[in-house]
This record gives sequence, C-alpha cells and structure tokens, in this order.
Amino acid sequence: MKLSKLLERLPHKILFGDPDAEILEVVYDSRKVKPGALFVCIPGTVVDGHQFMETAAQAGASALIVQSDHAVPESLAGKEGLTVVETENCRYALAILSAAYFGFPADQLPVVGVTGTKGKTTTTYMIKSILENAGKKVGLIGTIEVDTGARRIPANNTTPESFLVQSYLREMIENGCDLAVMEVSSQALMMDRTAGIFFEIGVFTNIEPDHIGPNEHRDFDEYLSCKRRLFRQCRRGIFNADDEHLEKILEGHTCTVETISAKKEADYYADGIRHLYEPGYLGVRYDLHGKMEFPVELDIPGLFTVYNSLTSIAVAAHFGVSDREILPAMKKARVKGRVEIVDVSDRYTLMIDYAHNAMALRSLLETLRDYEPKRLVCVFGCGGNRARDRRFEMGEVSGHLADLTIITSDNPRFEEPQAIIEDIKTGIGRTNGKYIEIADRKEAIRYAMRHAETGDVIVLAGKGHEDYQEIRGVHYPMDERVLIREIVEEDGESIR
Repeated sequence: MKLSKLLERLPHKILFGDPDAEILEVVYDSRKVKPGALFVCIPGTVVDGHQFMETAAQAGASALIVQSDHAVPESLAGKEGLTVVETENCRYALAILSAAYFGFPADQLPVVGVTGTKGKTTTTYMIKSILENAGKKVGLIGTIEVDTGARRIPANNTTPESFLVQSYLREMIENGCDLAVMEVSSQALMMDRTAGIFFEIGVFTNIEPDHIGPNEHRDFDEYLSCKRRLFRQCRRGIFNADDEHLEKILEGHTCTVETISAKKEADYYADGIRHLYEPGYLGVRYDLHGKMEFPVELDIPGLFTVYNSLTSIAVAAHFGVSDREILPAMKKARVKGRVEIVDVSDRYTLMIDYAHNAMALRSLLETLRDYEPKRLVCVFGCGGNRARDRRFEMGEVSGHLADLTIITSDNPRFEEPQAIIEDIKTGIGRTNGKYIEIADRKEAIRYAMRHAETGDVIVLAGKGHEDYQEIRGVHYPMDERVLIREIVEEDGESIR
C-alpha cells in the first residue's frame, strides 16, 4: 500500500522523502521493524518511540511518523529510501493509519461502543447475547476477551491499542460478523485508541470518581472529558438518565440521544422493580415501558442489572430485535466473574464478583443488602503496587456493609501480602464491622463456606474472571471456581 493512501485522512506534513513510498506494514514497536515498514513513534509514559528513529531506519523502515514537538536527527535527513512524516499527535496518527491499513473496517461493520465506570462488561455481553439470539453474528472486544467470530483471545486491556482494535474489526468482517460490540475505556478515549471509528451506537452506563491518579486521569474533570469524546464520534447515544453527571456527559455531543431510567419516564424505563431471592438464587423482575413494553425477568440480581438490561434492550431495538427474541436471551446472559453465582448449596448463596475498588464493592454490597440475607459475608483482598487509599476505602466499605469480612490476599505483586492486609484493617478499624484475616485465599474461601449459615450470601470479591494470582512478577494459576471445587471435594461433598 502506498504511504499517500494511508495518509489520506490524517493531517500531516512530509518533511522529506517519497510520499508514494510502498508500505508493507504499520509498526509501533521498533523491535518489530522490518524492511518496508511504516514506524509510528509513540511517546509513551516510560519509553518514547522517538528515541528509536535511527534504529528503525537502520532496520529498513520505509517511513517514520514523528510528532511535531520532536526533532528528527540530522543523520536521517535525506536518507535514501526513507520518508519522514510530521503530524501533531502520533497516537491519533497510529489509530488513523491502522484504520486505513485495514481498510477502515468500521465503515463496513456497525460498532456499538459502551463506556462508563461500571457495567461495561456485563452490558456488552448482554447486547451480544440478545443480538445473537436474533440470528446476528456479533464480535466483541472487552475486558475479559476478544471474540472475532472465529477465535477468542484473552484480553490484556479493556480497549486494546488502536492497531489491534482495527485488526480485530477487520477479522470480524472476514469471519462474517454482522456487527461488533466493544468496551470503550476512558484511557482508550484519552489515548485515541478508537479514533478512526464512527460508532453506530455509543452507550453511557454511569460515571463516578475512579481511575484518578498519576497513571490514569489527573482529576474527575479530565475523566468526564474523556468519556464525552465517545458521543462526538457516534451516530446514536444511549444514556443513563439517572446519572447525576448526565448533563456534563452530554456537553458537545453530536449524536441522536435516547435515554434509559429505573426511576422516571424515559425512552426505555423500568417500573415495579422486584427482587427475587431464594438460597442459591438471586434475580430481579420489572415492567419495561417506553418505546417497548413487556415484563422482564433476569437471573442476575440488583439495580445495576436493571440498568444494564435497559441499555441492552435499547441497543437491540435499534437493530430491530423483538421482545420475543430479547426475553430468552436476557435469561441466558452470563458474564464470568460478574455477580457469578456458584451453585454449591441450597442453604446459602456463593458468588464471585470483580469488585476491586470501593465504589464497585459498595454498589455490590448495597445491592445484596436489598435481598435481606441472614448474613452478608465479604471475602476480599487488595492488589499490591496500587494506591493505598483503595485499601482503606474498601476496608471501610466492607466494614460498614458486611456482617463479616474475611480479609485475604489478592494480587500482592511486589508487596508483602500482610502489609496489604494491615492497610485493609486500618479501613475496617474506622467502622464497627467484624472481621478475621486469612492470608491464603483458598483457606479464606474454605472458612466462609464451612461457617456459612442458612440464608447467608457470601461474596468473593476482587478476582472475578481472573484465573491467576500475581506474586513478584509471576502469574500463578488460581481460579476461584477451581478452589471452590477443590474445597467441596476435600470436604467430602460435591458441586451440585
């Protein structure tokens, strides 16, 4: 492909060289540069790709994309066979060049983007379940995995780098997908990973202060600003009308607006919400009103499930899906590690959830409190090499809302597990909550199961879909589902 073709939608300036140079591949890792490559110099937080301009040229790169605030070494000026292109933002450039390299797949494949602090993963899976039940083939990009319609790839980021996003979308087209649904993180929007995609639908689930820190967003205003970007690059926006920050999210939007609500009239709103509970089962039921009207029953608990389902129904309606196709799909929708009930007993309810910060844990425990369990037992730890405040906050939340907290280990990374536990205890110490500490996660789960009382709800929080424990840079296999199975078998019982 000619360089000029790749550059058609990117504002740029040719510093020197041949604008029609033949490009064989687009690369943003200098170690992968081969003859004929276009190397995009990405300024990272740790390593700046501009440091490797000469290395890339020596490896045979046909062209370099450099950011306007970086100087090009004199040694490269006029180098035979090398073209250097200047642009304002190399991250944005990578996204546009990647889209061009893969033939702008989002121009051919409708894409639904879901953003928000909570609910992205469950909502994407619900949407996928409904649309597939209606006979559509749906690709997915998200926190847990990428599904291209022919293969599934474990995910490393909620939203991958732009080159990977575009490659996955192209693969979905080749595999016969009718549309794609993807989680869109604030970091991805800030880093232009979704530039080059005009979304058919953008979804806003909710927003609360989170992801604020030196390696994420400098403050809540920046976090809001990044989320808003999605609604300037989509045709239709579906918004949670109950979120207190809705007006700020809508600032500058260019899309058609639809709303969902669990508290008031909206385009799609829930009325008569009722909790469904028996040991080993939690669910919710409501009556849908607005642009569609029918009763909804879900085998996943909580108000957040109502919001996720309303959003999913609104998306499905856009694609012409009927209530007869929606209802059975909603009953089947499950997400690994998101309010995932493990069926082990008819006396108590045991669930796994990814809640790994105070906000998510509070939302989960408040939801479960609404079901009036005999006791609410929370088993959790906190990740090492992360903000210590998170540990204090999670400890305080569990101390206030759980009848018993069992403090254990999560991913200690390069910290001592006991030091993390001590921080969590500091948070619980601000409350009157009861707690015990058992550093070994399997033994903590065993204790919770052995001491469960009839009517209890036990939550294993923090790991969710993860099937490993990270200790000093090494990932050791650890899946809570496997641990539960082992505990049951070791105690002479069997999983139901």
